[in-house]
Amino acid sequence: MVAAETGTLIDKRRPSRTEGCSRSEGCYFLAALIFAALIVLLPKPLHAITLSHADVLRIGKKIWQNECNGTIAGLTSWNEGEDFASLGIGHFIWYPKGRRGPFEESFPKLVSFISKRGAKLPTLLLGTGEKPCPWNSRTEFLRAEHSTEMNQLRRFLTDTINLQAEFLIARLESALPKMLAEAAPSDRANVKTQFERLTKTPQGCYALIDYVNFKGEGVLHTERYQGQGWGLLQVLEAMHGTSDAGAVDEFARAAKAVLTRRVQNSPTERHESRWLSGWIRRVNSYNGG
Repeated sequence: MVAAETGTLIDKRRPSRTEGCSRSEGCYFLAALIFAALIVLLPKPLHAITLSHADVLRIGKKIWQNECNGTIAGLTSWNEGEDFASLGIGHFIWYPKGRRGPFEESFPKLVSFISKRGAKLPTLLLGTGEKPCPWNSRTEFLRAEHSTEMNQLRRFLTDTINLQAEFLIARLESALPKMLAEAAPSDRANVKTQFERLTKTPQGCYALIDYVNFKGEGVLHTERYQGQGWGLLQVLEAMHGTSDAGAVDEFARAAKAVLTRRVQNSPTERHESRWLSGWIRRVNSYNGG
């Protein structure tokens, strides 16, 4: 009898099952409200770019041609005078361990992007975290030109042209808010308008994607000569048209003018005029010239 009566006692030190459910439901409801508020407050992409798979692949192959002459060997490069490897269709930078420079390292980000889409990584790139370039100098890199690791890396880069192009598209989408933040308030509406004009056609998307990979976003003050930049922002600022049909032609003209101005403003000891004709040929590909 005592045991039975004891068994019916309620432990006042903890909530009953019903009270526990009520409190949990209240917590879940509060969490849902906070999450909904965050969704409203978090910044959304300013402009999503939509392209067919065929267009993405076509753009990727064009950029491959621009950066690597469309060759498999060009997918794994280490330019003379540089302390990093340049890999893939966009010549994405990969620094050796302990090295850093003025340029953003983009190859590890590309590998992460591709891996998340289920592509198989070569042995060289397997493991946790971002891996440094295993070759410490251009000499080591060239010595390994025909190694198993380098051949696997080239095959990986050849097989993922479309995913590398998607990575460049994602970079372009993230560039717009950076450019708008850097532009003068009076110029922001025009910059956004010009960007959107170009993204309405696959050829305009190609021009934007290639140029931002080629000459950057134009938001860094370290990338200026005599206070004037040469990135995508500066090209868009030089455009003022409204016709969608003429957007790519206007972009190509503006890009040529911006690049010519860069050479004119550059320090004489850099001899940048030697590069201008190649830059102009690349820009001519934007409108089929």
